[in-house]
Amino acid sequence: MTTPDGDERHSRRLGTDESAVRRRSGGGAAGQHTVRRHNLALVLSEVAGPQPLSRAGVAARTGLTRGTVSSLVEELIGAGLVSELAATRGGPGRPASPLQLDPRGPAGLGLEVGVDAVGACVIDLTGAVRAQRTAPSDHREDAPDAGLLRVAALAREVVAEAGLPVAAATVALPGVVSADGVLERAPNLPRWVDVAVGEALRARLGGLPVRPGNEADLAALAERWAGGPPDVVVVSGGIGVGAGVLLDGRLFAGAGGRAGEIGHVVVEPDGRACHCGGRGCLETVAGLEALLRRAGAPDLDALAATHPDAVRAAGRALGIALAGAVHLLDVPAVVLGGAYPRCGPLLLDAVRAELDARVFSRSRVDVRFSTLGPDAALRGAATTVVQEVLADPGALIAGNGAGATELSS
Repeated sequence: MTTPDGDERHSRRLGTDESAVRRRSGGGAAGQHTVRRHNLALVLSEVAGPQPLSRAGVAARTGLTRGTVSSLVEELIGAGLVSELAATRGGPGRPASPLQLDPRGPAGLGLEVGVDAVGACVIDLTGAVRAQRTAPSDHREDAPDAGLLRVAALAREVVAEAGLPVAAATVALPGVVSADGVLERAPNLPRWVDVAVGEALRARLGGLPVRPGNEADLAALAERWAGGPPDVVVVSGGIGVGAGVLLDGRLFAGAGGRAGEIGHVVVEPDGRACHCGGRGCLETVAGLEALLRRAGAPDLDALAATHPDAVRAAGRALGIALAGAVHLLDVPAVVLGGAYPRCGPLLLDAVRAELDARVFSRSRVDVRFSTLGPDAALRGAATTVVQEVLADPGALIAGNGAGATELSS
């Protein structure tokens, strides 16, 4: 599984042989441990690259000795992170055995608690989706415990279906998540205030580490990992409207994790009251329920087919809000995700027209629909876990002995 910066990563030679570091550091145990953890990540990054490599190939690319690489590879194999294929023949000399990420190894579990649904997804080390489910579950009037029980039950189902050990989980949430993993506020979930979602789910999932994140932020990361642009505003349209902001490929969350709350940008100063306490927010015009209510349409399929004016109005409102974001952040691209792709080209054209009219730029803002649609946040949540395992396999090995364990019930 390669990351967006894979080419740059593979152009660098960061390897440091353990024996050389011991000589420089005086042979301290802490130094040896740090270097080995660094080199585990280095070797795994090469195995995860676009070209199959043998142990000798990894040694050549990293500058580590073959003995060091062989020892590290054995440790990664023991943790279930790497597998070694049968030797390839046909060329001169001793045949080489290519290495690959082990699709049976510790996987990432993505969870999502939305306003009216829950979801769970398992993605293996190669980036393949091994199991995914969503289920209706309206949380607007419920206490948090009810929704957390539902998503935990769904998590156990998809893990059993995937049949893989799980390294950790990330849960996507429709609100502001603090740095310590507390859902501070979700405007469309009035009873979900200052909820330690990660701790609560960890207790329900047998001690599995669970990290909460904002659903729009995770959707933005998923778009990037799927080959999207590095500087972009990714809008997630549902009952609420959120956005994830990527600058130079990195998530911009703001000082308090509130960046991207585009659904509460005012587009109609004298408009309808919003759940956030404001008036005329984008969400009151372009949020899914608000859009259907204004059009008098039963669902998105009927809306796109028979209520073009309502779709255009939502697109204009989105364009107004996004014009401010583009001017403020100087991003060249916008991705419309969540339910918005189902609204069809009328919505896309209306957003483009508004940005063309309002944004002064040497080049036109690139506006496109998400290829991941409503699955983006769930995929981003699971892939976040996988990316962390690949970046620091030593942490997984140290924390779990020889890799992750089965999710307990």
